[in-house]
Amino acid sequence: MTSAVDYLQHEGSPLVHTFSHYCRRRFGAAVGKIPLDVGVVCPNRRHGGCVYCRPAAFTATSLAPGGDVAAQLRRGREQLSGRFATYFAYLQQETCTALDASRLFPLLDTLLQADDCRGLILSTRPDFLPGRLLAALDLLLRRHGKECLVELGLQSVHERSLALLNRNHDYAAFTAAVGRIREFPALRAGAHLILGIPGESAEEMRVSVASVCALGIDDLKIHHLQVLRATTLAEWWRQGRVATFTCEGYLELLLTLLPIIPERVVIHRLWAAAHPADLLAPRWHLHAAALSGELRRRLALAGLRQGCALPEAAICGETVEAAWQGPRSMLP
Repeated sequence: MTSAVDYLQHEGSPLVHTFSHYCRRRFGAAVGKIPLDVGVVCPNRRHGGCVYCRPAAFTATSLAPGGDVAAQLRRGREQLSGRFATYFAYLQQETCTALDASRLFPLLDTLLQADDCRGLILSTRPDFLPGRLLAALDLLLRRHGKECLVELGLQSVHERSLALLNRNHDYAAFTAAVGRIREFPALRAGAHLILGIPGESAEEMRVSVASVCALGIDDLKIHHLQVLRATTLAEWWRQGRVATFTCEGYLELLLTLLPIIPERVVIHRLWAAAHPADLLAPRWHLHAAALSGELRRRLALAGLRQGCALPEAAICGETVEAAWQGPRSMLP
């Protein structure tokens, strides 16, 4: 699968260094992603789980109930057929590195043996990434001649926000994990951030983006906060304690953030896409392709692109603050 963000091009030159652009340059063609579920539950659920998290809201159709990894992979290949000749095996659900190594590495080895598999994307927590796991992963990848992105869920660099979200790790855990990943040549380090965490200002969001980029990450996934049913965040939202971005406000925020993201950083996502039945807010009623087209238009009109570092990259607090829906009170 691919995102409409992959079409953020302008007259043949990329305004945003997307995953699609990276793959075309690296492999000579676009590469798909096949989400896989290894059957492990995120360990943070033992501590209440993240307040915004509802995995079912983002579960790909290839992960239908009752399917093992081989069946998931087969369905994923069928869905990519005709669009992508190769793919990355994307261990996206939950925290894949929490799976016992005796089960995880034989699975990864099998996945990497496939000729049409370009490599792996492992989505995990920074506090479940020991150095010995990374060393073994690096050896496995070099044996197969393939690469791996380790995508670290962070959401914010601010300790107050991490506590509010019930992440149960601190920013130091993330910086340490990035440092460990960068020790191994076959691994890429990625970060996942959420924009619009209750109580965060536009300037604090900018600090999160700038801080993770300063660590030398290779890949970045950012998106706006979504309120999903059957979550703690949904309870706060019903109480009027959570504000979400308007579409207009979020697009304007992206115009201030993209110029401060180094051009070499690969952008995998700029907005979320939860299943409509699970989404409470915000409801923009726009497809990703339409959002990409509008962002492309605004970037071109303003003369901006990723990494351009123009004066316009400074946060305009008045513009962004006015784009929020509802109150912005800090949760206790």
